[in-house]
Order: sequence, then C-alpha cells, then structure tokens
Amino acid sequence: MTALDVTGARTPEAADVISGARERIDALDDRIIGLIQERMAVSAVVQEARIASGGRRVNLSRETEILGHWRDVLGRPGTALAMTLLELCRGRV
Repeated sequence: MTALDVTGARTPEAADVISGARERIDALDDRIIGLIQERMAVSAVVQEARIASGGRRVNLSRETEILGHWRDVLGRPGTALAMTLLELCRGRV
C-alpha cells in the first residue's frame, strides 16, 4: 500500500504533509494521554484528602467550575470533553 493510499491524498506532496502531520498528532495524543493520567493521580490525592477530612469524594461546585472553564475555552464540545475527563478522574462514586 502506498502513502497515497494510506493518506487519501491525491499527490505525493500532500501525502508527505499528511504523513508528517499524523506523526505529530500521534505524539500529541501520547502527551495528552500522559497528562490525563497525571490529572487522574492528582485528583485521587484531592479525593483522598477530602474523604479523610470527613468530606465527600465529589465536590459538585468545583466540577461545575471546571465544566464552565472548558465550555468558555472550547465551546459546547468542551463541556463534553470536561465531563469525560471528570468521569475518568473521579473514579467510582
């Protein structure tokens, strides 16, 4: 299979651009996944401290603040991303 087939490009030049951009996207995805895993670990520390002090695992006002921030920066799709991130980070409730 040629680069043209794999990328869907119609010229070798476009195939080269797409291949390079895809490599960059893959690298960015790896960094994003690493950051999400780091966020999950930090969130676990916050939850443990809150629970140890007699509080609840989830702080709804903080989650609302986070949702608003993501929505403000990325628009409506940002809210969906933030919901997924919060779900990943809060663990089982």
